[in-house]
Amino acid sequence: MTLLRYPWHASAWQRLQRSSERRHHALLLKGKQGIGKLAFASTLANAMLCQSPSADGYACGHCISCGWFVQNSHPDYRLLSPEQEDIPETPAASKKPVRKSTQISVTQIRELAGFLELSSHQSHGMRVVVIHPADALNQTSANALLKMLEEPPADVMFILVTSHPQSLLPTIMSRCQQLEMPVPSEQEALAWLEQQGVGEARYWLAYSGGSPLSAAEAAVNNAQVQLVPARLAQGRKLDPFSAAGEFASIGMEAAATAFQKWLYDLVAVTLNTAARYHLRDIAALQSLGKKVDLNALLAFQRQLDEVKRSASHPLNNELQLEHLLLQYSKLFSE
Repeated sequence: MTLLRYPWHASAWQRLQRSSERRHHALLLKGKQGIGKLAFASTLANAMLCQSPSADGYACGHCISCGWFVQNSHPDYRLLSPEQEDIPETPAASKKPVRKSTQISVTQIRELAGFLELSSHQSHGMRVVVIHPADALNQTSANALLKMLEEPPADVMFILVTSHPQSLLPTIMSRCQQLEMPVPSEQEALAWLEQQGVGEARYWLAYSGGSPLSAAEAAVNNAQVQLVPARLAQGRKLDPFSAAGEFASIGMEAAATAFQKWLYDLVAVTLNTAARYHLRDIAALQSLGKKVDLNALLAFQRQLDEVKRSASHPLNNELQLEHLLLQYSKLFSE
């Protein structure tokens, strides 16, 4: 495990250290996607398990507990995240890629109960559970976790991480100390991206909505990320059938998100306001804005929002994308 500290987390870390004596048994880290919330949770978990934390509250990095933690083998730490789906071992199935589940199952929560019944492997007796993303809990697993939060075991810290707190049960949120994770300023984010060697940092930061980690990832996947706007810029000349296959290859959720960003900017430019995400494509957006019916565009945008909400559903994604792209191409006049 590589532990990372981001400069924009400093204020949140200091707030937690000031409140450490009255810290709740459950902490909810919430905030924008792509700002390093999981890294913060891991750093905090490591510090809480460390045998000799420093004066500023960080782990020492040298004790046996820190050694276990960075090797992903700490016996008093658990990270819960969506599991890989079980695929039958048949010749046909073996050729398919293993899909990652989008949910944290009740089985995982029940197994956690067994872990919490054990004694700590260290003298101070602390155990830490990180749940990421907490909004991946389904109704059953959320209710099972709620019972643990209502009657927490001694010396156990739950750290829940989410970019979508509105998806959590209100009863779970009410049992957590909540910490809004800070978003870096544009200057902080650009400085960090440039330190990482990311070219065109301003463009990628804008495309990622101000999230520096998402911007760094997008820059690495440049060709994949640019596929969607390159095709959508064709407007009525778009070939929906070939484009659907290309979009499906990057995943339905990623394609739908990129499609949403493009439509957001197209609506903005049509309304004579500034584009937010596609700073390279202003000319193409302005050209399309002159050929589109605004009411039809807004109706299509709402339809795409509905599709995005069910992006993880096991539908025939390519057929669904063909239908969407065909409708999109028809929005524009000759």
